[in-house]
Amino acid sequence: MTTKFFDRLSNDLTQLLEDPIDYNVSIEVGEAPNNQIFKIHSYVLQSRCPYFKKKFNETPFNDDHVKVLTISDISVKALNIIIKYIYGGIISLEKLENSFIFDLLITSNELELDELVEHLQTFLVNNNAPWLRLNFARVYQTSYQIKNFKIIQDFCNDIIAKHPNTIFESENFQSLSEDKLISILKRDDLQLEESKVWEYVIQWGKSKNPTLPTNPEEWTSDNFITLKETLKQCLPHVRYFSFSHEDVLDKIFPYQHILDPKLFLDINTKLMAPDRTISSTILPPRKILIKTLPTRNTLFLLSSHIITDEHALEISSWIDKKEIPYTENNPYQFELLVKGSRDGFDIKTIYQICDKVSSTVIILKVEGTGEILGGYNPLEWNKVHSVWKVTQDSFIFSLKTLNQKCSILSRVKNFSYGICYSLYESWFSFGNSLVLWNNLKTSKNCYCSDKTSPASYETPIRSAELLSSTFKPSPNKSTFNVEEYEIFKVSKRND
Repeated sequence: MTTKFFDRLSNDLTQLLEDPIDYNVSIEVGEAPNNQIFKIHSYVLQSRCPYFKKKFNETPFNDDHVKVLTISDISVKALNIIIKYIYGGIISLEKLENSFIFDLLITSNELELDELVEHLQTFLVNNNAPWLRLNFARVYQTSYQIKNFKIIQDFCNDIIAKHPNTIFESENFQSLSEDKLISILKRDDLQLEESKVWEYVIQWGKSKNPTLPTNPEEWTSDNFITLKETLKQCLPHVRYFSFSHEDVLDKIFPYQHILDPKLFLDINTKLMAPDRTISSTILPPRKILIKTLPTRNTLFLLSSHIITDEHALEISSWIDKKEIPYTENNPYQFELLVKGSRDGFDIKTIYQICDKVSSTVIILKVEGTGEILGGYNPLEWNKVHSVWKVTQDSFIFSLKTLNQKCSILSRVKNFSYGICYSLYESWFSFGNSLVLWNNLKTSKNCYCSDKTSPASYETPIRSAELLSSTFKPSPNKSTFNVEEYEIFKVSKRND
């Protein structure tokens, strides 16, 4: 029988780190005055960390028989945690911010600490899935840049399989790498009809060859060869024998020349004589579950290009004035009413579409800054000349993004000046704290303010240097254009 005294071993090695007698490595991290020097034993680090083993072999001893390393791309906090893990095999993540844990994961991978890389991925997926979804773009991009992030990759692909619009309808779809696209196409549970999968594959292939004519009827044989070569790794993963008669005619037929002639013949043979044997591989149809998938915690189905389901949960929590935000089972449904890129950016367009509609959320993606601003209007939209409306329940906000650590909520405080309508002047505002004017995309008349009288909302939602101190400022750094906007009707779910 073998007895393992790991706890005592861990404690003794941790004590050695705290009292580093006979150390022979000095690692300096950070910049003065916040820099820190770690006194380390090379044999411990070399046995536990391949990265440091290579570093030590490349670094000579100084006159004091100490190897001195300077590391600039790791934070003091991160290295402190990693060194303690290396010595004692112990790590505590509960009090760390999710963004720091994700950065720690990247650092652990750079140091080739495979055990820690797997643990951090598992911790994030099992305990902090809402944060991963909120930061989906960054997480997904990073997971495919780093091959060891298999657990995170699988998490991201599960989301994409259930909510394909997160990728296929995103502005980043055309820049998707081939290996990412193939990993999605391989999914049996991808929740897309096969004809739609085909359309996206063709769209992606065309984006890689922008000189191809728009109309395939104008293509030469060389054009088809070009697209075929681009898609040669993707085409085997399309489920061709799941297409309807109409989709074969409408979707595949115009691009038949990018397929192997025998495959195209087999596709048509199966449509006309289903029982006839063919030589082409028949992939199983995808397991489409859209009709039975839960929709309570899903905003992706709205095809929003600005906000995520976590943003929607946060907004719903503010509507219900919850101190603890919803993390699942959103009690509200978000019905898309207006979208700038689809319906136009003129304020008058919003009035026409939203007239007499109450309980709406407007979401703005600010051009050039990455900010996501918005507000909740509990009142009916009103096509009047100019009028202030009383409300106690409206609020404005700035949502958490990659560039902004926390969301900002600002509730109405001067109820008499909560909402202002003015179709005639092409104006809509939440007091003077968030003002939308004219064409949101081109006129650069939108602005935020907390200084003009009356100050209607509790706190500004933009940084001080971007706030206006005047009424209707001329275009300057405090005014902004909108890259995209969306307006949702928010209502309680019945399910």
